[in-house]
Amino acid sequence: MLVRFLEMLRAAGIPVSLTEFLALLAALEARVISTSVDDFYLLSRTLLIKDERHYDRFDRVFAAHFRGLEEAFAALQRELPEDWLRKELESLLDEEAKARARSLGSWDALMEALKERLEQQKGRHQGGSKWIGTGGTSPFGNGGYNPEGIRIGGEGAGQRKAVKVWDRREFANLDDAVELGTRNIKVALRRLRRFARKGAAEEFDLDGTVEATARNAGLLDIKMVPERRNAVKVLLFLDVGGSMDDHVRLCEELFSAARSEFRHLEYFYFHNFLYESVWKDNRRRHAERIPTLEILRTYASDYRVVMVGDAAMSPYEILQPGGSIEHWNEEPGATWLQRLLQAYPRFAWLNPDPEERWGWTQSIQITRELTGERMFPMTLEGLDRAIRALG
Repeated sequence: MLVRFLEMLRAAGIPVSLTEFLALLAALEARVISTSVDDFYLLSRTLLIKDERHYDRFDRVFAAHFRGLEEAFAALQRELPEDWLRKELESLLDEEAKARARSLGSWDALMEALKERLEQQKGRHQGGSKWIGTGGTSPFGNGGYNPEGIRIGGEGAGQRKAVKVWDRREFANLDDAVELGTRNIKVALRRLRRFARKGAAEEFDLDGTVEATARNAGLLDIKMVPERRNAVKVLLFLDVGGSMDDHVRLCEELFSAARSEFRHLEYFYFHNFLYESVWKDNRRRHAERIPTLEILRTYASDYRVVMVGDAAMSPYEILQPGGSIEHWNEEPGATWLQRLLQAYPRFAWLNPDPEERWGWTQSIQITRELTGERMFPMTLEGLDRAIRALG
């Protein structure tokens, strides 16, 4: 059964190695968990999943593989001898609850009613005052209100059932095929980090102190080192206005994540395509502009360049002088993009439009050719590809 589970995980595109699978078998053999589906769910996810973006796929595979076991277990519960069920329920009730149960007439009366409901009910029930289900005022079930009933199933106080996680698919937004959110962008951008120690020595160096003290015949010799920081430098160009208004929130999330992850980040705005100038304040875009040549002279070639835009425009805005819809550009936008690419070899263009629609727009095809096919969708999978291009 578990071998089939492994095969299903791999078929879903989750990279599970044989070593990890053997670790799961060893944990089960050592009985590190109880015999509940919930505990097995958490254990298997911990040992088999290395990247949180695969959580949603894991939930779907787990549900498909193990849901039948839950149904079998539910059927087994219906076949339990009444004295076993009564003993278990009695152990869960305090004296006050037992008194309320007896107020229905007798404990036997309550158990008899429960038995009848189990035999009559054929499926899940929500609300109401009779059947076993969730909500409502029935004396049997959970999530509702009845001061003289028996709670059956559902979440207990302070517990979370794994079935609630995989049914609700709480990790769906981590899947690498969905659009990004600030949290997911941060996770992806961390792959681009390169740490280095520069600046004043302000951080205590434990290893260095131990080594220096040992070399100094035991006399304390404290060593300090510069703080370890992300040394990657990024130039971020963001398209604003027009069709990009539909993607404002996504661009804000990317900008927020990038500012928190990169200490050396410079950002600029443009509209539709890169020309001879850009700006940093959209409210003063016409009054305070920065020449693109100044950017090329100011920032060294070790910067990574990320452009964000849907590239949806007239082809003339890219290929012709005067093609810009906002001003007269002496040189085509394509010329300025080529200069940028020559100055910064590590480049990526992020497009918020779905990748399957790119072929419908001529300007997107032109832009992809100009960038050497370094245009990527704004999904986790697309951002991973972009980071590899920037690496």
